[in-house]
Amino acid sequence: MKGPDAPVVVGVDGSSSALAAVKWAADECARHHVPLRLVHGYSLPVRGYPEIIMTGNEIRKAIEDQSQGWLAEAVAAARAAAPDVEVTTEVLNDSGTHLLIQESRDARLVVLGSQGLGNVTGLLVGSTALALAAHGKCPTVVVRGTSVPDGPVVVGVDGSPTSEAALAFAFEAASMRGCPLTAIMCWQDFMVESAYSASRFTVDWGQVEGEEQRLLAQRLAGWQEKYPDVAVHRVVLRDRPVRALLRYGAEAQLVVVGSHGHGGFAGMLLGSTSQALVYHAPCPLAIVRPAE
Repeated sequence: MKGPDAPVVVGVDGSSSALAAVKWAADECARHHVPLRLVHGYSLPVRGYPEIIMTGNEIRKAIEDQSQGWLAEAVAAARAAAPDVEVTTEVLNDSGTHLLIQESRDARLVVLGSQGLGNVTGLLVGSTALALAAHGKCPTVVVRGTSVPDGPVVVGVDGSPTSEAALAFAFEAASMRGCPLTAIMCWQDFMVESAYSASRFTVDWGQVEGEEQRLLAQRLAGWQEKYPDVAVHRVVLRDRPVRALLRYGAEAQLVVVGSHGHGGFAGMLLGSTSQALVYHAPCPLAIVRPAE
């Protein structure tokens, strides 16, 4: 079981996006009084270089020197953002995704930038985030867009176990930031999509909305008792979850979702919806897995 002083881990790759993730993570460490761990993983090339110019050991040293330079830059950024946070670094011969999944076993959070060095590397950041959401042992945060300083924390709710884990994370985040929480529940997708379905004309939408409002209130009740300092805004929408989260996220500090769910949030991190959130969220995105 992870202790209360488990670190926040950031994957560093020398990009400006990674530095933004480091600054966000340093602020988070300061709020929770936990250390910050900066890591970089690399793989040695097995082909494509002339050994007459550089030996394998020389290539390893060159890569490690570059990696240490990136980490030194990241340390400077972290200390500028949160001078009192303890910072450690490590360079490891391991692929980025595998390394961060391993790091997640002992981490409070794993934090990524939204784009790496170059557009192709940026695409890999998204796949890494999805891999962490599926296989990591702690929440994953993708730092992208703009965090609105006075905005709320926005969380997607559907009543699944991962939704409960997301609520726990979101309420704590809102309490630590001293900001309100916007909890969003969307109606079933088929109700929105079935333009020619008979149910479109026979469903009592007022009754559906009332039931969804009651369900949302039930899901929030225990958390509101635990965090009485957090003002909660309940939102029930007949809309796609991703559209709602993108819209409300434009005015938020943080968007929080479960790693998967049912109903309106089913498969959120397994298909096009997950890609939209990872690649297009207008503010930092937290992806939360239920405790094992």
